[in-house]
Amino acid sequence: MDQTVSSSALGAVAAAGLSPLGLFLHASIVVKLVMIGLVGCSIFVWAVIVEKFFLFRRVNREATEFEDRFWSGGSLDDLYDSDGAKPLHPLAAVFGAAMGEWRRSARIPGVDLARGGVRDRVDRAINITVTREIERVNRRVVFLATVGPVAPFVGLFGTVWGIMHSFSAIAAMHNTNLSVVAPGISEALFATAIGLVTAIPAYIAYNVISAAVDHFAERLEAFGTEFAAILSRQSEERS
Repeated sequence: MDQTVSSSALGAVAAAGLSPLGLFLHASIVVKLVMIGLVGCSIFVWAVIVEKFFLFRRVNREATEFEDRFWSGGSLDDLYDSDGAKPLHPLAAVFGAAMGEWRRSARIPGVDLARGGVRDRVDRAINITVTREIERVNRRVVFLATVGPVAPFVGLFGTVWGIMHSFSAIAAMHNTNLSVVAPGISEALFATAIGLVTAIPAYIAYNVISAAVDHFAERLEAFGTEFAAILSRQSEERS
């Protein structure tokens, strides 16, 4: 009876030691630092994923609403005064930059709005604004691109260090029993597991977000091209 209780107690201790918290608490200081760093990166990765999810939902919804107002046939000057002068989203910023440049040129006495210089300035304003807005949308995505390939190697470093530490303990104890070896090896491999759990979402999210950024950039560029054509046509009609 006592032997059965003793075996059960040892089993419970072993199970507690192989739990995630137990593996962390019994790991060496270097492996603990690796685990903490990877967990911190994982939290930031998920924060970026959530932030970009809501960001793209918002900017696409606002872009759709703005395009509906733009193509409704209303006055471009009124739309500029309401949305373009102080833009609150990327598409309005592209519209505001182009319209603002065109209006400034129109106020210059004797300037032919149909000439190439005005069109070039409008195109330049559109391109600069698209680039700036995409950079804002793409902010912190480079972190995902860094964590994706690096995190597994950081976890592997923790694993290698943990195994070295375990072998040193085995040599000091002169005991190669599996019950002695298993906890140390498990602690070391746990670092690799955390590295993979951190890297996989980061890698997937980077590809998905990059595709979303490219799609949104194409949307901004397409709108800018269409609007530049409208301004060019209006310039020719005024000439």
